[in-house]
Amino acid sequence: MSAQPPFATANNALPVALITGAAARLGRAIAEELHRDHRVVIHYRNSREAAEALVNTLNRQRADSAVAIPSTLSSAKDCEQLATQVVAAFGRLDALVNNASAFYPTPIGTANEQQWDELMGSNLKAPFFLSQALAPQLAEHRGSIVNLADIHGDKPMPQHTVYCAAKAGLVMLSKSLARELAPAVRVNAVAPGAILWPEQESEGYNKEQILARIPLQRSGDPSDIARTVRFLVADAPYITGQVIAVDGGRSLNI
Repeated sequence: MSAQPPFATANNALPVALITGAAARLGRAIAEELHRDHRVVIHYRNSREAAEALVNTLNRQRADSAVAIPSTLSSAKDCEQLATQVVAAFGRLDALVNNASAFYPTPIGTANEQQWDELMGSNLKAPFFLSQALAPQLAEHRGSIVNLADIHGDKPMPQHTVYCAAKAGLVMLSKSLARELAPAVRVNAVAPGAILWPEQESEGYNKEQILARIPLQRSGDPSDIARTVRFLVADAPYITGQVIAVDGGRSLNI
């Protein structure tokens, strides 16, 4: 008889979702939304206390429904190890949400190789290798992948060349995987606009100027992203290879 996963309970009928970078901000909102009808794996890198607090909250709502797993996701091996841990925790995986992302400016003339590796690694390399590692499990359960892209993967932001290039790559990765993994796995992307503001303002990211150019004249809420991710995961069986901008119309005026 094979060993049961640690969370082998009555919850086993529920599908399982892995959300990377889920301890705070958009990742947390997505995890809370998917937890409505999924068991969730909360991936984190450094935010152990926040991740464990979220898991405790979710498990109080429904026992044995959430677990936190750390990983730097800096190499293909890291991604493969996380994939193994995720499947071991709940015995299956139905949805992968690639949310973890580094974001900061890299003005031309100052950017270095470490910044390139970090921005490309978190925004493009990790989603690819994690998707590759989990593709067989997702295919077995007719699952889906949702990548968190950015409207600036299509329209560049000043002084963020490396970040924008990485997000553009993630958009193409989403479309390429959608073709390669079909029909067993659906792959889509969500491109947020002005949802959560960076802690430090930089050129091209002035809050007042951005709000003035948004047709809906306001910033969005993390729940706007979370509900869109949930739609793609749970309520869109005939949608794949698409990028949905959730930006209040901002991309119309960039």
